[in-house]
Amino acid sequence: MRRVLVLNEFGQRDAVSIPAERALTVYVDKRELVTLMTLGAHPELLVLGFLRNQRLVSSPEEVESITVDWEVGAAAVKTRQGISNIEAKTAKRVVTTGCGQGSVFGDLMAEVGDIKLPQASISQRQLYGIVEAIRLKETTYKSAGSVHGCALFQGEQLLMFVEDVGRHNAIDTIAGWMWMQDVDGQAMPSHDKIFYTTGRLTSEMVIKSAQMGVPIVISRSGITEMGYAVAEQLGLCTVGRATNKRFLCFTGEHRLMLEPGLASPRPSAERSPSATTA
Repeated sequence: MRRVLVLNEFGQRDAVSIPAERALTVYVDKRELVTLMTLGAHPELLVLGFLRNQRLVSSPEEVESITVDWEVGAAAVKTRQGISNIEAKTAKRVVTTGCGQGSVFGDLMAEVGDIKLPQASISQRQLYGIVEAIRLKETTYKSAGSVHGCALFQGEQLLMFVEDVGRHNAIDTIAGWMWMQDVDGQAMPSHDKIFYTTGRLTSEMVIKSAQMGVPIVISRSGITEMGYAVAEQLGLCTVGRATNKRFLCFTGEHRLMLEPGLASPRPSAERSPSATTA
């Protein structure tokens, strides 16, 4: 964090905090792969999750070590047997709308049809509990802004929370944590997990959630057209504009157990004509 002086709307000087991002260049077996802009909170998990979500490694056991050196801003990944066809896998790079170096290697869209999500549901009460848990959490965003946050829940229990300059970095970090905790295994299956993000639900965010085996995604922001189409194809539940006791379920409503009695009444000016007629 860094304190800087700003000029507010009243012409007054004020001191505020801003997050300090750093460049981290990832090398895999001495080959430069990508440079990520990050807050640097969990660099090893970020790198591991990035490799997973880009389908460059298929299990943590393939990675022998990840060494981070902030003096030179580099993360050196050493794999046990190398990554086969790494040139072909990294040749097609699509820069996405994600801030903080969101990117996709290969054509992940071609693999969407192979993803099978587990059966899972969320109640309206649980949804409200998750939104409230995020609201009460002390975050960099509250003190400085300029960052995105992502979280992994089991019911209303917060398992992992991370902030970074880009939502893609944050979700990759959580993917790395899930791998290290064997969330996909018998000890902690992913079918009852819920993913939360402060950022909008783009196609890449939806695909990454699905790759992690998480079938329910909540955002305080909205969803893009392609994100909507991919979520529908996968049967993934996307809930957006989730603040206080308001939300919009865009896709996968079969996974949402509604409890309308818990909702706060909307002012009459906001009600639709159909809602106000008998």
